[in-house]
Amino acid sequence: MQADDLSGLETDGVAVLPGLLDGEACARMAALWDDPARFRKQVVMGAHGYGQGEYRYFADPLPEAVAALRRALYPRLAAIANRWAAALGWDARFPPDHAAYLARCHAAGQRRPTPLLLRYGPGDYNRLHQDLYGAEWFPVQLVILLSAPGREFTGGEFVLTEQRARMQSRAEVVPLGQGDAAVFAVRERPITGGRGVARAVMRHGVSRVRSGGRMTLGVIFHDAA
Repeated sequence: MQADDLSGLETDGVAVLPGLLDGEACARMAALWDDPARFRKQVVMGAHGYGQGEYRYFADPLPEAVAALRRALYPRLAAIANRWAAALGWDARFPPDHAAYLARCHAAGQRRPTPLLLRYGPGDYNRLHQDLYGAEWFPVQLVILLSAPGREFTGGEFVLTEQRARMQSRAEVVPLGQGDAAVFAVRERPITGGRGVARAVMRHGVSRVRSGGRMTLGVIFHDAA
């Protein structure tokens, strides 16, 4: 990654990495959906009030392509996470490699892998939410769009909202092409302004799919309790 690839995280709470996966890699990843042995759990969103659609959490061992993304992206994100932690006065600091961070999750009783595939059909959507699975959570995550917008589906935009104290929420639609990744704040991030550092609470979701099918890969760096 170049130093400026993730600059949007600091200014907007989200950065886009174009073409993180090529078309063939997207197809291979999406095809894993049809192998139930790869997954530990399936969630039907409508049954829980999360929206409409479904997702599946990968089981251990993770597919090597998913594990490799975690290993490769974590160190750069950890440096950002530590700057945020210092700015917001968190006690936590994040080690420089992902294996060490996973050891901390496991010591806290969070041992279940969290990377997942999400599948949406016509009319499906994902309500605004935060992916927190225990007391231990890493401040940045990403989603990779595996389907081709305009060709395989319409609608289904990735959406972020930002809430600051005594201000109305700000919403942002993040345009993604097939293979693009959106890297974004999980729960909150610091914003520096005229009065110092403010805390911005972030949520993310997916707008309604108008036609076709949309699949994404979610890469979360903390494990679940």
